[in-house]
Amino acid sequence: MTHSAAATDESSNLGARVAVQKFGTFLSGMIMPNIPALIAWGLITAFFIPDGWTPNEGLATLVGPTIHYLLPLLIANTGGRMVYKERGGVVATVATMGVIAGSDFLIDQFNATLPAGESELGHVHMFIGAMIMGPLAAWVMKQLDKLWDGKIKAGFEMLVNMFSAGILALIMAIFGFYILARIVNWIMDVLSLGVSWLIDTGYLPLVSVLIEPAKVFFLNNAINHGVLTPLGTQMAATDGKSILFLLEANPGPGLGILLAFTFFGVGVAKATAPGAIIIHFFGGIHEIYFPYVLMKPALLIAVVLGGATGVGTNMIFDAGLRAPASPGSFIAVMAQTASDSYLGVILSVILSAAVSFLVAAFILRLSRKRDLETEDALAKAIAQTEAHKGKKSDALSGLAAAGAETSAAAGYPLVEGASGAATGASPYATDATSEGEASAGAGGASSDREIKKIVFACDAGMGSSAMGASVMRNKIKKAGFDGIEVINLAIANLDASADLIITQKELTNRAQQKNPDATHVSVDNFMNSPRYDEVVEMIREQRSADSE
Repeated sequence: MTHSAAATDESSNLGARVAVQKFGTFLSGMIMPNIPALIAWGLITAFFIPDGWTPNEGLATLVGPTIHYLLPLLIANTGGRMVYKERGGVVATVATMGVIAGSDFLIDQFNATLPAGESELGHVHMFIGAMIMGPLAAWVMKQLDKLWDGKIKAGFEMLVNMFSAGILALIMAIFGFYILARIVNWIMDVLSLGVSWLIDTGYLPLVSVLIEPAKVFFLNNAINHGVLTPLGTQMAATDGKSILFLLEANPGPGLGILLAFTFFGVGVAKATAPGAIIIHFFGGIHEIYFPYVLMKPALLIAVVLGGATGVGTNMIFDAGLRAPASPGSFIAVMAQTASDSYLGVILSVILSAAVSFLVAAFILRLSRKRDLETEDALAKAIAQTEAHKGKKSDALSGLAAAGAETSAAAGYPLVEGASGAATGASPYATDATSEGEASAGAGGASSDREIKKIVFACDAGMGSSAMGASVMRNKIKKAGFDGIEVINLAIANLDASADLIITQKELTNRAQQKNPDATHVSVDNFMNSPRYDEVVEMIREQRSADSE
């Protein structure tokens, strides 16, 4: 009974974590594709405002309309497309315009009642409104289309489709103007008051107690994209910078952890840490240091204290960024640093790294003897990190592969982990059957369908799947095959055109639902899976059979 209750609690906790991850991933899916636009706005601000690097009165007029209209509408369109493709994106964009106009109208009415000379409220930039209205309007459009699907008389399809979308866009814009605008303004007031209280009382560094562990367990997207980015953008539009952009992006705490492992770690962790520093600090891929923390959870203390030190330093020097730094590399942070904040930002990185390093070094030294007597735990920690993330990572897979190579060369014991290359078993052990769970494609890839199009699919369709597609293109090119297209997509965008689909095993079932007729191959990581050689061999056999 006790065991059953414990299992139920564990399942419940896992479900809650997955729900938060999915919500964060959805928010991230709206924000991340539009980060280049946010960066462009930050650069326009940095160069052309009166206090900028190269002031230009004409070009400075881009700043206001871009932050107030363009960026929220881009986010709304992206959210709408995620729910209902182009049709949803159009309705979402028009509906969000209603939210923007409604918020402006409410604030203008309030300002009109203020006594002469009293400072007026600034307009709210509808990032949160766009993240609510965009998916909502697209979902309503999708449900509405279902009502008369297949019931429209021939010849009237375009008329109904065009007018239904236009009328719904109008209705949702009115709803946004009168209802949602008030709700979002209230949400922004509450969040802004909370952040202002934390800053005024000096308690803002305490948010590191929440943010740093959330990063390690991949629960941070909901906080970052749902709260910090909208509030930070609002602050930057008013003050020219925001400290909120640095709460998560500061690479200092992770740098301190990796430096500690470089000098005081053991085994594979020590050997791979220097390479991970480059990926983390200059590449901005923070997840590369998460396994090092997970293999010794006491190191959470180091990243929390390091993060708090960085936030405190930025508060003392009143430092901030003009726009989000994404990815969170030192290069990106410097590019977005406000002109009066370089000293504070650089010191925040240095001091947070120093504190994280000192605390982590102390912890590692205390456990060094025990670590030397036990197997190296990095591979297990990489697997745990990818489990927390809910999907594979090209950076972590590369780290696992590097760890395996180093272990083989140095004679360190290998531990079964996420990557087939890091298990110490045959490199051709079936990826899809780790932990005893068989999935599609196990036991060797095979297909009766001629392979002309290969699709790598992951959650976002941007990072790890792109790397996997690149690896496969090179293998196919070296094999001398032509006429084979290899692309990467978000799993939500899969269609029936793919002949062979490669996914991580956790996503194979979703891929099969999208395209049940394709051949599906499951891998544990996109960077160095032996299944790719099976696919190449399968294509070779098909070509040989066709030539006979």
